[in-house]
Amino acid sequence: MNFDQAQKLFKADEIQKLGADPDGLRFLKLRSLSRRDYLQQLLARSNIQPTSTSATQLFRQVYDARIDVTIINEMIRATYEEERTDRRTREQQLVHELYQMQAFNWGGLHQNSLEKTIVDNYVKKITSFDTLCKKIDNELHNSLRGYVLCSWYNHWTSIIIEDVFRDHEYVLPAIGQVKKIDFFLNDVPFDLKVTYLPEGFVADSRRAKHVRPELTLLKQAARAHNIASDPTLPPARLLEDLWLKARDHPSPQVQKLVQDLADFRLQLLAACQQNPTMLIRWLYENQGIRRFDASNRLFLVLVDRSNFFESWKLKRAKPLLDNRIHAYLDGIGGSPGHQIDFDWENQSYHVCSDVVFVVHP
Repeated sequence: MNFDQAQKLFKADEIQKLGADPDGLRFLKLRSLSRRDYLQQLLARSNIQPTSTSATQLFRQVYDARIDVTIINEMIRATYEEERTDRRTREQQLVHELYQMQAFNWGGLHQNSLEKTIVDNYVKKITSFDTLCKKIDNELHNSLRGYVLCSWYNHWTSIIIEDVFRDHEYVLPAIGQVKKIDFFLNDVPFDLKVTYLPEGFVADSRRAKHVRPELTLLKQAARAHNIASDPTLPPARLLEDLWLKARDHPSPQVQKLVQDLADFRLQLLAACQQNPTMLIRWLYENQGIRRFDASNRLFLVLVDRSNFFESWKLKRAKPLLDNRIHAYLDGIGGSPGHQIDFDWENQSYHVCSDVVFVVHP
């Protein structure tokens, strides 16, 4: 595979095809080192004189030079270790800071659409200057605070989690920003996705077993036992609100309902741990249009069995993450992941994917 062919496949998001070909895999690893200074260092290590100062031309030169992949891997590991050394010295304090976060609430400002939310709800709706100022002070300030806090928490916990993977001997990090690749696991490129047991997956599984929706049952119990609720809340927030209130209610009927709901989720979780392919397929087939891709994904699924709605807290549980992730990687074998076929928008796709479960307690 020549450079132009590899570049064409990369631009077409054909990561699977590239990863399956030795030259394509070498292209992806070099893409991780595609900054000018990295490429110059790689040429120097190989005693090759650069023919250009352009990063694009250097990338082509390095690829065409067919530098041994062992040298490329060593360069990637050395470069990662330089970056990691600084983060390692600050990691314990960073984890401590993340534990200051007591609630995870975007404040009504939707992730990835902050500007649109503000424009739609404030700029275009309100005609009174005084009303706008009051709403900024009383509503938007707190909403922005929640948005920034959640974004901060997600950013730093993502770095911590990625480093847990990248520190393992079977993992080769992607140094630069390589689309749809966070690391190579035994030479298979993976995009890491951190998630929880998806509410939509739970709902679909209940529907498949002809079991009534969780929210319907909780609303019914709330009416029967005078449990206060806020019907203006979005369904996901209302589900959490009613579940937590029901959990604290003394009625035996309500307690049984909560236990039944929890048991269904725990049985579903156990089934996914036994055979993760059904969850993987659901995660691929239920992507949003804007975020769709068919790259190899490694899903990290976090579940707090004592309170499903606080699973977000496990993103900072560094010792637990180390334990579960490294146990998975230690037992990965030569061919990581499952070969998965899935359909999306009337088209069939084939990927390599797997799930790492971090379940507490």
